[in-house]
Amino acid sequence: MGSTWHLTTSLTLPRALDAVFPFFADASNLGRITPPELRFATRTPMPVAMQQGALIDYTISVFGIPMPWRTRISVWEPPHRFVDEQLKGPYALWVHEHRCVAVTGGTRIDDHVTFRLPFAPLGDLAAPIVHRMLRRIFTHRQVAVARMLAPGAPGVVIAPVVISRHAPR
Repeated sequence: MGSTWHLTTSLTLPRALDAVFPFFADASNLGRITPPELRFATRTPMPVAMQQGALIDYTISVFGIPMPWRTRISVWEPPHRFVDEQLKGPYALWVHEHRCVAVTGGTRIDDHVTFRLPFAPLGDLAAPIVHRMLRRIFTHRQVAVARMLAPGAPGVVIAPVVISRHAPR
């Protein structure tokens, strides 16, 4: 088994929780916040009834190679939290927890992803490249979400994307 990695980041928006969570509850928005070079395409007919156990199929292209990805919503706790887990895709493990937390003046959106690269231990050699790509993807997502939900609003705070071998506390 290869290294287990943890990606964390957050975005604070000057918007109420009840205005933020529905954006993430709409699976069609995932394509709107994904960098265009990934050629994200949802294969599951929209709208998806977001709930625990929901399955979403899509395709992404990495270095021009199309890859199918199937996600299961394993936890669904609106308006505060949901977790999607990759069932099929490019990672040996991918568990993405999304949390929306009401804070003074708005909502903080926390992302925590636990992942492992495929083909261990050789796959770990690609870790620096994958980490750079994930930092770019998640930064792009944060900027896109801020532009869509709080265009030009003061009080937007984008935290850096941190990837480490240690789980956050």
